[in-house]
Parts: sequence; structure tokens; C-alpha cells
Amino acid sequence: VQLQASGGGLVQAGGSLRISCVCPRRTCSNNAVGWFRQAPGKEREFVATIAWNGGTTSYTDSVKGRFAISRDRTMNTVYLQMNSLKAEDTAVYYCAVGRSAQISQDRAYYIYWGRGTQVTVSS
Repeated sequence: VQLQASGGGLVQAGGSLRISCVCPRRTCSNNAVGWFRQAPGKEREFVATIAWNGGTTSYTDSVKGRFAISRDRTMNTVYLQMNSLKAEDTAVYYCAVGRSAQISQDRAYYIYWGRGTQVTVSS
């Protein structure tokens, strides 16, 4: 299974960026999708997740009110809109497919992972 994340880049603090994850329909159509991130020297951590039908979402506390996850089922794509970016948001961001339709913040729940996309926020 190949998940393709894209859209990362360099942005100034306070700026915005939208990253995307394209997931094959046969893999993602009935499954939750999550975003995780890993900064240098740190563990990979949960960022946001969305249910298969887009009706339920969940965020880690540090991004609530700044990030928004959404999905376009016709395009097999999940987005992460990131606003008011901070230097501490700098990381490689990964998308992942959950075991079922329900959301979870547990990294172990996710069974397919894509290559990450680098997001760098300059202060």
C-alpha cells in the first residue's frame, strides 16, 4: 500500500501550510486516516485523525484551534490545514491508515504508513 504525502515546505512562524495525503480507495475508503509527526530526536506523535466518513475528528491539544483535518473521498485525499504555525511544529509529517472506520490517537492502531513530508517553521 502506498500512501503519498505532499505539500510540506518552509514557512515563517504565524504562516499557513496545507499538506495532503493520497490514499488508494481500496485501502482508505472505509478506514480512519491520521496524521502524525516526528521532530529530530523525538518520538513520533499523534497530530490529528478523521473517521472514514469525515464526520468525526480528533486533535492533539497543541494543535487544537490551529490545525484542521479533512478528507475528499472523491479524490481519495486527506488534508491537514495548518495555521498559525510555530517553530515547535517543525517535523516530518506522516499520514497513516487505521485498522477500521473509527478514529484513534494510538499510533499502534495505524497499519499503513506513508513517506513523510518535511514541514519547517522558521521563527
